Amino acid sequence: MTDQGTDQRAPELVAAYAACRAIAKREAKNFYYSFRVLPQHKSDAMCAVYAFMRKADDLADDESMSIEARREAMRAWTAAWRASRAEASEDVIFIALNDTQRRFGISDELLEQLVAGTSLDLEAQPEGVCNVEVRGADGGARTVQVYESFAALHHYCYLVASVVGLVCIRIFGYTDPRADKLAIDTGVAFQLTNILRDVKEDAERGRIYLPGDLLREKGVAAERIVALAAGGGPMEENELALLRGLEVRAQMLYHSAEELIPLLDADARPAMRVLVRIYHELLDRIAEDPGAVFERRVSVPTYKKLGVLGVGMMQSLMARISG
Repeated sequence: MTDQGTDQRAPELVAAYAACRAIAKREAKNFYYSFRVLPQHKSDAMCAVYAFMRKADDLADDESMSIEARREAMRAWTAAWRASRAEASEDVIFIALNDTQRRFGISDELLEQLVAGTSLDLEAQPEGVCNVEVRGADGGARTVQVYESFAALHHYCYLVASVVGLVCIRIFGYTDPRADKLAIDTGVAFQLTNILRDVKEDAERGRIYLPGDLLREKGVAAERIVALAAGGGPMEENELALLRGLEVRAQMLYHSAEELIPLLDADARPAMRVLVRIYHELLDRIAEDPGAVFERRVSVPTYKKLGVLGVGMMQSLMARISG
């Protein structure tokens, strides 16, 4: 399913991939550690996909513009990208992405779903979301968005993370059809990890991704999540149980990531291991002290990431030698 990347690239294509790599190196953080372990042609492709995602995310999250202005910017950018499939474009991201799509058999449908995922937060009320009025410490009322159930949250995770996984495994290479389902589960695991890490920041922005059915099960109101994000601790046991409930679901899904790795092309397995180990380490750190997510942004130290990267690079070298 993969192109070996042995053909000579035109100078403008080389420059386009270099521009995407610069974006990935500057912005990708955890993802870029895994890109570095891949063979060059696959690494370039991952950088192109990342740069495309990053641009879409930046348009959706640019709070210097109104929601309507962001929607219009997203519409214009999406129209330009669709046009680039059929006609020449000067946009370096589109040039690199179109080449990646051709080389690795990435469907238009997957990329359209990827854009749909990045656009979700621009919708007035995404599918499965309810608007809840809460009061802050100052007594003022505001509206926050809450996903009604884990099923609704799972659909969100599919669009913003699992689709990325489906694109990635087409670059990594595989033949076993089971890989698609395992990539979907792995994407959900990664996104649940992100949700736990970012719960404070998201609540401050009026978004609660902790699912409504789990909130009700643990007896935690959306208003309390907003209060905790504003420094309203200490946390009660049921509130800690809420975070642990989502963490346990994520832990279970990481088993799919471990099953996925052996199904990938040998030269891509080390990259996937790097990504899974860094993300799983992040989840484990959250599990050690769930309440910390309301106090600071929990992260994996750089020295640990570099250690994982070193192992991955050694495994990658061995895979190429044995291959």
